[in-house]
Amino acid sequence: MRTTKNLITMLMAMGTLGIAQLSNAQKITQKTTAVTISGTSPMHDWEMKGATGTFTGTVAGNAITNVSFTVPVKTLKAAKGKTMEKKAYEALKSEKAPNVTFTASSINIGKSNVSGKLTIAGTSKNVSFPVAVAKKGETYVIDGSETIKLSEFGMERPGFMGIKTGDVVTVKVNVVAE
Repeated sequence: MRTTKNLITMLMAMGTLGIAQLSNAQKITQKTTAVTISGTSPMHDWEMKGATGTFTGTVAGNAITNVSFTVPVKTLKAAKGKTMEKKAYEALKSEKAPNVTFTASSINIGKSNVSGKLTIAGTSKNVSFPVAVAKKGETYVIDGSETIKLSEFGMERPGFMGIKTGDVVTVKVNVVAE
């Protein structure tokens, strides 16, 4: 009888702790977003930047769970001008797939690798890349960088007058969320 009572007491205490953890979960969304995509071509290196994106997640303990990040393709702007943007939007299949998205079940606070689903140009791939998450008060700063191949997402390399960009691009993301 005593063992049963102790077991019930222990289960109630664990349940209370679990509920307390759930009630401490904090939903966060982006305050600022910065995305930089850079690549090469035989003529010159190129870069596109964007400051529009939607990030959501829930802070639970030492992780951000239920992570979702979306960037509208047509918010990415090229330093080399409108022609570059037009070619990039075509390669990204922006008419059929207007957003680039990344989802993950969890990102650890600190430095780690995050695994999730990246969708570009309508093609989804499971990916894993390094990320750093720093907590500053109520703010979380998330930095990630990864090199990807356009061909792995079914994209044609953008080009002009027969000169095509390289297949490899580097994507850097910085999100500040509260």
